[in-house]
Amino acid sequence: MTRSVLRETQGQPVTGVANVRAALTGLVRSARRELLSFDDPAGALGRGIAEPFLELACAGVCASGERTATVRRIAPRHSLVHIRDGARFPGDSRVTDTIPFKIIVADRAVAAVPLDLELHDNGVLLIRDPVVVQTLVRTHRAWWDTGEELTHHPAPDEAPAHLRPVLKALLAGLTDEAAAHRMGVSGRTYSRRVGELMTALGTTSRFRAGVEAARRGWV
Repeated sequence: MTRSVLRETQGQPVTGVANVRAALTGLVRSARRELLSFDDPAGALGRGIAEPFLELACAGVCASGERTATVRRIAPRHSLVHIRDGARFPGDSRVTDTIPFKIIVADRAVAAVPLDLELHDNGVLLIRDPVVVQTLVRTHRAWWDTGEELTHHPAPDEAPAHLRPVLKALLAGLTDEAAAHRMGVSGRTYSRRVGELMTALGTTSRFRAGVEAARRGWV
């Protein structure tokens, strides 16, 4: 489903960070029976998203988990470390290799779809058209059925093995290009792993990532 198709449905576009925050908070809080989402917790890292916005999203999902019967989230595999944090994200989570787009669907009645299909803070389309909403619900169900089930585990007491070279590169102050060359990976792969590392450390700041890694004894 493309953005042009979405715009032609009975939807309400919402733009502006404050307005988007209010709309998403209201949507999540309205859910009583079911809250479905395609989510990429690591995708916002390194994209200039304000940390308070990310914290708001976490708080909203946690609050919804306290009063919503069913919470089901599907995330891409590269976000695995982040979504295993069961204390921050209640309900059930599954991972797939990729997700088609980001969505939030409350009680199969209202859906929020990012205008760019990736980042909610860039604007969302609130959709109430029952045909479109049910199509999104069925899409979510199909991906859910093929996803990998997860069980929540406590945070590791050391950095995941594939992220240790990334942590060393950050602490050494290497540029992304130099670090990627040293590790023998593409710049895109290195950037993704930086995102994974910061997600695992619960921050969007590279400086704070170093501080948190030291606090945990990872360095």
